[in-house]
Amino acid sequence: MPERVRQLRARIAAAAERAGRSADSVTLLAVAKTQPAALIRAAAAQGVRDIAESYLDEALGKLAVLEDLPLTWHFIGRLQGNKTRPVAERFAWVHGIDRLRIAQRLSAQRPFHAPALNVCIQVNLAAEASKGGVPPAQLPAFAGQLAALPRLKLRGLMCIAPEEADPARQRQWFAQLRQLQERLNGGGAHLDTLSMGMSGDFESAILEGATVVRIGTALFGPRPAKGR
Repeated sequence: MPERVRQLRARIAAAAERAGRSADSVTLLAVAKTQPAALIRAAAAQGVRDIAESYLDEALGKLAVLEDLPLTWHFIGRLQGNKTRPVAERFAWVHGIDRLRIAQRLSAQRPFHAPALNVCIQVNLAAEASKGGVPPAQLPAFAGQLAALPRLKLRGLMCIAPEEADPARQRQWFAQLRQLQERLNGGGAHLDTLSMGMSGDFESAILEGATVVRIGTALFGPRPAKGR
């Protein structure tokens, strides 16, 4: 684990330098779905503080086991309406909001003693039926609806880009998300987060402005089968 974290941070820093940015402007978000709590603890010992989960039941078990650690928990899976309350109560971030009903439930269920829940809108850039996300044409209206909800803080945009081997093609997708954020900010939004890039393309994402890269395999190794 120490060597994997070191290599990842070096690659993030190198990509940030190429983009004329500080490495500190990019958050390494460790995608820990199906990974054991012991590996999260090992990553935390190397300074990894932001942890992402996709399966709520599994995540709640890890939250209980790791409550002694100063971790920031992000939910990145597709959220069902009957499971919003634990996410609203226990997580600091939700990436992948693409339905108003889910956002409304999160807002209503966020505890008043907690800070506003940070959220990102998932955008489906390539109109892929297999992926969630708001179509780009619907993004301005949807962003306005989310920004009006009282217990949420709309921080930015998120995407799962189509798989591309060519870095230039990878960058084209991430550039689209950055441009969408720039248009929203030009219209009065105050978005500061671009959650984009995973193990196979995060360097291209950083070159196009990613502030959060979601890394699973490159940090933890191959993902075990769910339930093991």
